[in-house]
Amino acid sequence: MTQAYDTDDKRWAAGRARDRDADGHFFTAVRTTGVYCLPSCAGRPKRENVEWYDTAEQARARGFRPCKRCRPDEARERLRHASAQTGLGLVTVAVSDKGLRAVVFGEDDLQRRFPKAYLAEDAAGLAPVLAEVAELVAHPGRPSKLKLDERGSELQAAVWKALRAIPAGTTASYAEVARAIGRPSAVRAVAQACGANPLAVVTPCHRVVRSDGSLSGYRWGPERKRALLAAEAAA
Repeated sequence: MTQAYDTDDKRWAAGRARDRDADGHFFTAVRTTGVYCLPSCAGRPKRENVEWYDTAEQARARGFRPCKRCRPDEARERLRHASAQTGLGLVTVAVSDKGLRAVVFGEDDLQRRFPKAYLAEDAAGLAPVLAEVAELVAHPGRPSKLKLDERGSELQAAVWKALRAIPAGTTASYAEVARAIGRPSAVRAVAQACGANPLAVVTPCHRVVRSDGSLSGYRWGPERKRALLAAEAAA
């Protein structure tokens, strides 16, 4: 339990504010309905009918059942996130206990991207990560020391690993990446894996081009792709 939610008054205030940052820190149980909820749940119980538990297990042990609206019993992870301006616009990072989960340009709905995650903004705690990512945006050819928590299918993982093996300042075609992972006929799947890359710049999908050398699509816009390649070429 963090100090932000270490008293009943603070927990009640978080519930009234539907504070998503509080999700996962405690659970709100409602005696009149017999359910327990996330602090961000849309329900509006009276305070005299509420009690709080540090874990879902504690709430269930007291006879409460999970709310069908906010589904507090679903498997969830806690992600900290923060954003900063870079030379290529706003960048947002999301970090789990195991490492970097996402690096995205522009406005991004993290709740839609991670619908089962507890999201907590942590600008101060993630300042070193943001600084490292901003440095990668400015100098995309430098190696990254960031620990990754990369999740995807077996093919996606192979593609993303191959992307990180493309030397800075060079490019590869989708067909070349397909051959590199031992799946020469999977060119379309390689393109889809590039589009699903959750770690902009860190996993350099911007280095993949069409077979004729022309720029292909880029999830975060062709101008950013062109700028990243130009920065690597000039280094």
